[in-house]
Amino acid sequence: MGYGRRSKEQLAARVAQDIHDGAYVNLGIGMPTAVANHLPAGREVILHSENGILGMGPAPREGEEDYDLINAGKQPVTLLPGGAFFHHADSFAMMRGGHLDICVLGAFQVSATGDLANWSTGEPGAIPAVGGAMDLAIGAKQTWVMMDLLTRGGESKVVAHCSYPLTGIGCVKRIYTDLATFACMPSGLRLIDAVAGLERVELERLIGLPVQAA
Repeated sequence: MGYGRRSKEQLAARVAQDIHDGAYVNLGIGMPTAVANHLPAGREVILHSENGILGMGPAPREGEEDYDLINAGKQPVTLLPGGAFFHHADSFAMMRGGHLDICVLGAFQVSATGDLANWSTGEPGAIPAVGGAMDLAIGAKQTWVMMDLLTRGGESKVVAHCSYPLTGIGCVKRIYTDLATFACMPSGLRLIDAVAGLERVELERLIGLPVQAA
């Protein structure tokens, strides 16, 4: 294999690179929370959390955590000057009202045309965890997914049709993975970039789907 993989921090930095100045952004539970630590210096991005925070900063330094100030994943966060906290009903009104520019979510599967499955595998005994994902996926102006391209078993999480219960239909605009970045279009996947040494033909073999050139 003549290519490497983006680490979780490198992937977070790749996502952060594309967030425009002045954007209102929700970072989903799990891997997306790391994006807060990689926003480019001098770029103002207003981070939102559905449990009722606007204006989050990066993770606090060790020993400076305040567990009264947490994100939706119960991780301690910081609050930037001008930041605010409020009732989660108001937070969901922001999400449902179309006031967020971007949400970044994790996923179990994403279809080539942007269908999202990220709240349940549908397996017996699995704990459903939809949270605010449905509201975010449909309410945000752009929904981006951040995930590993392959499962531990080597199967692609980018698929022709999701086999897991759907969170939203045709809502995902971009998929950021450890191997490549894609745009989801009505015609299918378009390659934005890939790690050095990974050719499009190999990417198509891994996914099992055609990928339009960048």
